[in-house]
Amino acid sequence: MTEEDAYKTARQVVEYALTKKAQDIWLMHIGHLSSIADYFVICQGDSEVQVRAIADAIVDGMQDEGVQVWHREGYDYLHWVLLDYVDVVVHVFHKDTRPFYGLERLWGDAEKEIFSE
Repeated sequence: MTEEDAYKTARQVVEYALTKKAQDIWLMHIGHLSSIADYFVICQGDSEVQVRAIADAIVDGMQDEGVQVWHREGYDYLHWVLLDYVDVVVHVFHKDTRPFYGLERLWGDAEKEIFSE
């Protein structure tokens, strides 16, 4: 996947997250900082139900576009769901869990776009 394709995928993830009222969405370009991915998408929900709804909307929407999630973690407890699309890694946090991990701070040198409803 080219970097341009990865960016388009990340933007599509943002759109699907917004359909379920995800909050404080950050799209971070980390490709120049690490080889683990080109982009992170980080967002949050107010409850475990909303975290699941956001993650499901992303997985289902991307699947409809022919993009399969490579790996997923966190569906058991719904405090931090990770969806790995190889070049794009999605982090869906519960609002109470997100500050503890501080990914935005950890990857503070990344270029970022911030989205809201």
